[in-house]
Amino acid sequence: MTESRPSAADEPLVTSPLVIMALRPDGFEAVWAVSRLARGTLEWRTGDARGEARMDAFGMTPQSERVLRVRADGLPAGAEVQVRAVTVAVAHPGARHASAWKTVRLPDGSAESARIAVWNDTHQHDDTIRALDDQTPPVDLLVWNGDLCNDWTTPDRFADTVLAPAQRDISADRPLEVLIGNHDVRGDWAFRLQEYVATRDARPFSAARIGPVACIFLHTGEDKPDAHPTFRGRVAFEPLRAEQAQWLREATARPEIRDAPYRLVFCHIPLRWVDETPADYDDEGYDWFSRMSRDAWHDALAAWGAQLIVSGHTHEPALIPADREFPYAQVVAGGPDLDASSAEAATWIDIQADRGSLRLTMRTLDGAVRFAETLAPL
Repeated sequence: MTESRPSAADEPLVTSPLVIMALRPDGFEAVWAVSRLARGTLEWRTGDARGEARMDAFGMTPQSERVLRVRADGLPAGAEVQVRAVTVAVAHPGARHASAWKTVRLPDGSAESARIAVWNDTHQHDDTIRALDDQTPPVDLLVWNGDLCNDWTTPDRFADTVLAPAQRDISADRPLEVLIGNHDVRGDWAFRLQEYVATRDARPFSAARIGPVACIFLHTGEDKPDAHPTFRGRVAFEPLRAEQAQWLREATARPEIRDAPYRLVFCHIPLRWVDETPADYDDEGYDWFSRMSRDAWHDALAAWGAQLIVSGHTHEPALIPADREFPYAQVVAGGPDLDASSAEAATWIDIQADRGSLRLTMRTLDGAVRFAETLAPL
């Protein structure tokens, strides 16, 4: 006799934590996974104020059979907001789920201090993600700097990779900023990743002011040209880099970004590397740094006064100081391995800024310091 499988109605309606992304001074976007067609709303409260966010861009209650996203707007800058998601199954309105309340502190550009953590290149290593989650303290923002996965060969790994990695709620006390790495755009199903990653302006690049720190988040694309045969015509990162070059001029002219005491750039593939020998793409070569991105963005970043680029990709930590040709330093973090003695050992970066200085410390999972860098305010 064949054992029957449970129906969709028997599965939990909500299958991930409520994940907070796309942090802005007046709001954020919340993302969570569902097992069947459902609609979702957000309830929020701050001080004596109460409210609900329940509309998508086309005037409907957000609905999906895979993942729900709801944007909250109009909240006071710097406020501590409590939020929860309410989910209702479309076909079975009696199936309802209310998440636990989650606390979110909105960014305030006038705040005198900020703390930002950075992970990268976790590549679906659950043991490493658990260790990172255990070691990373509450912060104003957690930047997950690309290569969350290896590639998207099936359509069923997005929720447990992005929203519930290692069965953890990584955005508890740490609003999440997901940057796209080169492995994150690989596989036949990679086009669906954008359903699970919320960004400020519905594009995979943005700018934010977190206390005294201006942050530019960029998408460096793949590590080979678009025409490379392995991509089978499925990528278009060269026009995306050009779009970001134009956007950078506009974003860095915004007063809160232009006048920030500290100016950081986060992108998955480094813009500089210790050996810049051109890659031989015909012999399985690939870019250890993104010359194409640097060529497109360097002038705008230099004119803005970028102080530091924070990247991953190589799995080989490095700190390349600023010089006359490149007025911004480059920090590159480690790889996915749990073992701190491995050549590709995982690291996490702790950035703390106040009126006097910005301190960046890169640590391995045994607590050892790999690199430390201090910036003076501009």
